[in-house]
Amino acid sequence: MNSVIKGASYILAHTPDMVMENGTTQTTEKIVNPNSEYLKELPNHIRTYEQALAYLPNQTYIGNMHPDELAKYDQPWVDTTVEGMNQRTGKYGEIMPEDEFYMLMQCVDVFELVMLEKSFVAATKEKFVANPVIDESIVARIHEGVDASEVEHFVNEEHAEPLVFAGKTVGFVKRAHDVDPNLSAHTMLENMVTKASAVLSLLHLIRVTGINKEDIDYVIDCCEEACGDMNQRGGGNFAKAAAEIAGLVNATGCDVRGFCAGPTHAFINAASLVKAGTHKHVVIVAGGCTAKLGMNGKDHVKKGLPILEDMIGGFAVLLGENDGINPEVDTEHTGKHTVGTGSAPQNVISSLVTNPLDAAGLKITDVDKYSAEMQNPDITKPAGAGDVPLANYKMIAALGVKRGDLEKKDLATFPAVHGMVGWAPTQGHIPSGVPYIGVCRDDILEGKVNRAMIIGKGSLFLGRMTNLFDGVSVMITKNSGKTEEAAVSEEHIKGLIGKAMKDFAASLLAAAEEE
Repeated sequence: MNSVIKGASYILAHTPDMVMENGTTQTTEKIVNPNSEYLKELPNHIRTYEQALAYLPNQTYIGNMHPDELAKYDQPWVDTTVEGMNQRTGKYGEIMPEDEFYMLMQCVDVFELVMLEKSFVAATKEKFVANPVIDESIVARIHEGVDASEVEHFVNEEHAEPLVFAGKTVGFVKRAHDVDPNLSAHTMLENMVTKASAVLSLLHLIRVTGINKEDIDYVIDCCEEACGDMNQRGGGNFAKAAAEIAGLVNATGCDVRGFCAGPTHAFINAASLVKAGTHKHVVIVAGGCTAKLGMNGKDHVKKGLPILEDMIGGFAVLLGENDGINPEVDTEHTGKHTVGTGSAPQNVISSLVTNPLDAAGLKITDVDKYSAEMQNPDITKPAGAGDVPLANYKMIAALGVKRGDLEKKDLATFPAVHGMVGWAPTQGHIPSGVPYIGVCRDDILEGKVNRAMIIGKGSLFLGRMTNLFDGVSVMITKNSGKTEEAAVSEEHIKGLIGKAMKDFAASLLAAAEEE
């Protein structure tokens, strides 16, 4: 029996000061051109928390607005506000402010690497602990904080990475080793951000699904970071580290990596583990990435836009045994960009879309919704990358016409009917297919959609180990209505029939021998 999707969570943390301090576009500029006009102008383009809350793609990401509703508003959405669409919490998660996120970073730290200044802790603690998903076990991990003099010393003398809030240094992340670059303060900060956002995603997944923490068996982390030391630079394990803080006491887990395609790889792996009976409840989770904060900032500033890449993202999905209700993950018909596929657009779409459809005896139009690279066009278009989701849908539609799956006249309407506008933050791995999983589950349960395809794509060449591209896809379908118990009963009946036929054949053989 196929595994089913029991729920999904999506979280954001608004981190404007991290844009300035940790985004690679900005940190690189400070080194190569410290007096640039871009750095001088950048502070004038930073959004307030309230502005980030009111941004419609952010509200869509946490579940307060459906992507179809978002599509009704003209792009760009930068100056579009809708009454009531400025909530901190949503169906799937929340948008956490930067000061509280720093508190969470301190709470997930188990090696006393994240230190916050005393007065900052005192000013932030009350609202942090008021968050319903922050339970007593996490509250118990809050430190009183350190003196301002200690913050100054570590930042200025010990190569610690500063934690800045509202322009003031309120804490630091220190190095975990004197000489190991893999345990530098910079790397530890990146990893703490990833871990904290993964933990927040897990906590909201537990809230969304109502599952007992003890019932989760396995966790797969699929972010784009890597934790380890000089002897195993990317050995992991973010999954178990986040599970520990979230209180998943009966879970183990591992990390799966595949650049932007990683989450879809992990999704297929998790669904397969449940289907095989290896584990009953498997979670895939990913925290966010500081490096991509303000990644396209130069283009946004040049065009008079705010810095839209000011959000750390995260998500989590729970997969479980078939209950006859929730949407199924069809692991029998998956797409894969093989070593021999090549990088031609038609070959890529064929390997990821039409090959699994052909194997299942389906046409392109038999998939109600495709979710590929759900990048927010507000972010990508000013940077010259165009509307990425729309480009994917046009390629799928063109292939559909070539195959005879749809008429040429339907090319223009295909993106609206079988696609969606992009709404995901630029966090690399997160836009690639998985933002729709939570919405897809709801759409199928509400009868809006019967079949969807999640497509993850990845750029393996970024690691300079290969020029290859990567991608995998998997379909999500309406539940067939067969439960695990029904499947067992069906197998039992088949077994009884088989036994009866064998007994009958044996009796005929015995009678023949007697004659």
